[in-house]
Amino acid sequence: MATVATPDPFAHVPSLGPERPVVWPARTHRKLANGLEIVLVESHTIPKFTGELYFRSGNAAAVAQAPGLAEITATVVRTGTHERSSRQIEEDLRRMGADVGTSAGADTSAIGFNGLAEFSTDLLKLVSELAQQASFPEDEFERERRQMIEGLRIARTTPSFLANERMRRILFGSHPYAVIAPTETQVKEYRRAQSSDFYSAHYRPGNALLIAVGDFASPRMMDEIERIFGSWKAADVPATPSAPLPQPHGRHVHLVHLSDAVQTQIVVANHAITRTHPDWLRLALANSIYGGAFNSRLIMNIREQKGYTYSPRSSVHALRQHGYFTVNAAVRNDVVAASLTEIFYELDRMRALPVAEDELSDARTYMSGVFSLGLATQDGLASQLSNVYLYNLPEDYLETYRQRVRSLSAPDVLSAARSYFDSPNSQIIVVGDRAQIADQAALFGTVTEYHAEPK
Repeated sequence: MATVATPDPFAHVPSLGPERPVVWPARTHRKLANGLEIVLVESHTIPKFTGELYFRSGNAAAVAQAPGLAEITATVVRTGTHERSSRQIEEDLRRMGADVGTSAGADTSAIGFNGLAEFSTDLLKLVSELAQQASFPEDEFERERRQMIEGLRIARTTPSFLANERMRRILFGSHPYAVIAPTETQVKEYRRAQSSDFYSAHYRPGNALLIAVGDFASPRMMDEIERIFGSWKAADVPATPSAPLPQPHGRHVHLVHLSDAVQTQIVVANHAITRTHPDWLRLALANSIYGGAFNSRLIMNIREQKGYTYSPRSSVHALRQHGYFTVNAAVRNDVVAASLTEIFYELDRMRALPVAEDELSDARTYMSGVFSLGLATQDGLASQLSNVYLYNLPEDYLETYRQRVRSLSAPDVLSAARSYFDSPNSQIIVVGDRAQIADQAALFGTVTEYHAEPK
C-alpha cells in the first residue's frame, strides 16, 4: 500500500509584510506655575483613563536616613488622607470603577491610577489628596512595616534576591544605588515620622510628573488638572546624594552561601551607561542579540543546546545617575563552571566578531516589534512616555525610535559590545551551597564569601 505524504503546513509560510507605521496621538506637554510637569495623550479606543503621578525621588534619596524608606512611604500613602480613611478610599474607588496603586524604586516614587473616563475628575481629586494630604495612620504604618519584615525574611531565602543584592553592593559601593533593600533590623527601627518627613520633603509639584492617557479632550483635561493641582504649594526638594563608583579590575567571584540550595543563581555584571548616552540604542541592540531576546545567543547556547537552565537572560539597566549590564541564570549545581564558561564564550564572541546581517536584521525587527507592542495599550503608552520625561530624552524620542533602530549596523553592535560588555572586569556573583560550587567558582577568579544577611 502506497504511503501518502503529509503536506508540510510550513512549506509555504508567507514572508513578513512591511512594518506598519505608528500613528501617534496628539500629545500636550505643559508645566504649571508651581512646577508640576504634565503630559496628556488622547486615546479614544476605549472609555478609560490611565495615568501616573511620578516623583523624582526614590529609595536612593533616603538611604542615609533609612534604606527602603521611600518604599514604605509610598505604600502607606495609599492608606489614608486627612479627608478619607482607608475604607473610604476603597469605597470611592469601587464607586468609580477605578484603581490606585503606589510604588517606589531607586529613583522615583509613584501614584498610579486607572478607571472609567467619566470619573476622571473624581479620580484626579483622589490622586491629588494622596499627593498632598496623606495622613499616615499609625496602625497602617505598623501593619505595612510588619509585612515588609515578613517579605524580607522570605527574600533572604531567595537566591535571585540575594544575588542581585550582592551585585548592587559590589558595583555601587558607597553610592546610594548599592542598597536595594533594608535589613530586618533597619525596618524594625522605622518610625512613622520618618515616612511623613520624607513625604513632606519629596512629594512636591516641582519634583513631580503627571502623565495621563485616555478618552478625554486635552484642553478640557488640562483645565481640570490645573484646577485640582494648581494650588499645590511649591518647595525646594533635597537632591539625591551621589558618590564615586568602585572601579573593579579583573574578574572576581562573590559567593553568597545558601546551605542546601538545589540550584545556583549566577549573576555576571559590570558598569554600563544610562538612557541619555548616545550609545544606548547600540547597547540595547547588542544586548538583544547576546541574551535579551528569546532567540538570543545565550538562550540558544545554554538553554536549547546544553540544557543547563530554563531561562538565562541578559539586561541593560538604566538608573538616573548610572547604568549597568547583567547576565542572570539559575543553573544546576553541577554545571556552574560549564554555564559560566558559555556565558563568557558568548560575551567574548560578541566583542570579537561582527554579527551576521540576518541575525542583525532579526534583532532590529524584534526591538521594533516589542516597542510597537508597548504602545498598544494606555498603560504601555504611559510607560513609554515616562521614560522620555523622567530621563529628559528628546521630545521626538518615541516617534524616531524605530527609524533609529533600523539604522543600526553590525559595526555599531560590535562597538557597543566592546565598550559595555566588560568581560575582562566582570564581577561574578554566585548564590548557592559553598560545598557544591566553591571549587567551580574558583576557576573564574579569586573568591570572596558572604552570608545571606548583609553586614
